[in-house]
Amino acid sequence: MQSNAALEYDYSVAKLFTITAILFGFVGMLIGTLIAAQLAFPELNYLLGEYGTFSRLRPLHTNVVIYGFTVSGVFATFYYLAQRVLKVSMAESKFIMFIGKLQFVLYMILAVSMVVTLLLGITANKEYAQMEWPLDLLTVVVWVLWGVAMFGLIGMRREKALYISMWYFIACFLGVAMLYLFNNMEVPTALVAGVGSMMHSVSMYAGTNDALVQWWWGHNAVAFVFTVPIIAMIYYFLPKESGQAVYSYKLSLLSFWGLMFVYLWAGSHHLLWSTVPDWMQTMGSVFSVVLILPSWGSAINMLLTMKGEWNQLTENPLIKFMVLASTFYMLSTLEGPIQAIKSVNAIAHFTDWIPGHVHDGVLGWVAFMIMAGIMHMAPRMYKRELYSKKLVEAQFWLQTTAVVLYFTSMWIAGITQGMMWRAVDEYGNLMYSFIDTVTVLHPYYAIRALSGVLYLTGFLMFAYNIYKTATAGRKLENEPQFRTPMA
Repeated sequence: MQSNAALEYDYSVAKLFTITAILFGFVGMLIGTLIAAQLAFPELNYLLGEYGTFSRLRPLHTNVVIYGFTVSGVFATFYYLAQRVLKVSMAESKFIMFIGKLQFVLYMILAVSMVVTLLLGITANKEYAQMEWPLDLLTVVVWVLWGVAMFGLIGMRREKALYISMWYFIACFLGVAMLYLFNNMEVPTALVAGVGSMMHSVSMYAGTNDALVQWWWGHNAVAFVFTVPIIAMIYYFLPKESGQAVYSYKLSLLSFWGLMFVYLWAGSHHLLWSTVPDWMQTMGSVFSVVLILPSWGSAINMLLTMKGEWNQLTENPLIKFMVLASTFYMLSTLEGPIQAIKSVNAIAHFTDWIPGHVHDGVLGWVAFMIMAGIMHMAPRMYKRELYSKKLVEAQFWLQTTAVVLYFTSMWIAGITQGMMWRAVDEYGNLMYSFIDTVTVLHPYYAIRALSGVLYLTGFLMFAYNIYKTATAGRKLENEPQFRTPMA
């Protein structure tokens, strides 16, 4: 084995997943911008026949952003930071390197197959679980390979203590593995009915049970894909970028175990006012409200890490991204529990306030953190200075404006919808038809489409900056210890 002094980290797998994160980020956000425009201008539904309709593109958008952009970002940052916090190089084990590259190849086959099948309308019709059973099996293989690489590196480590980021990555791996297996228990239609397709499948659960298992998965896909690994990222990248130690390690552990226990039982808040037993709905609401504590514990810990160093916000745009990501995380994890209160949910459910909540989390927390992580990693992976600080600053303000426009327009639209749907005259008759609400909301849909254009433009600036960094950035003699150098 190499000595610590001579340790050269191998970023070949991290680079591959970084490229796919950028690629899928662009595709997913482009589709998202198009379907936002379709809601404001319905004639855009007819550009590409059946392949261009909102109903065909919407699951493609969500899946490409979640399983393309976000999961690629998780894998990229893991293969980068795991080596560094464990003090071990992937180059030291031909087996681990083979596993990492095999995982990437199979992941790309899976991701492209997912895009093609969803575009063709081949779907299991379950939110965040639309892939049919052959792709589910391939997903399991890809995930197991990641686990082999993860625990292989942990087994080789020189650093005895596991840094908190590794705790969160392990939780991501175990949580998704358990939830995905249970929710995707399905049987090909041809085997159940004797007719139909072997490609199409039906769930092994029925009715209310199917809904419960689905949202046990659906909400925890948010927990273990959008939250847990992103916290892993910020616990590494914020201290590394700022040169500040994490404010409280005890708080990081307390928040970790709080998230692990509480998040798992909040999924039934998606099924309020349904046929799910009332006690289960109440449990989902209660656990959702309690979830504020560990969520804010993590976010406050991140913000207090910058205590006494707030001047870095004006000097370093990557710190801006990370601090604002933490702030959006706090906003999103307060808003979600509020929507899970039964009386609020009666107004919010099925309205545009829900995508408003989702997107201040995804665009403001998840995407900001992945982009900041990649911008921190790029100069260290390619040994070149980040190409343009001005581009990072412009990207930050453009995308921040986009996120604020998105969620404020959807808050207003959602609450307006909820109130109009419930409004009755003195005889108890509904005052407004459904189309009345659609007409009233048109300006807010147009604002959402505009915010999509702004955010996508910012993402293109980010992609260009990373490309130029890798190909034309000024070469670095020594790896920067903390702050990322930018031209």
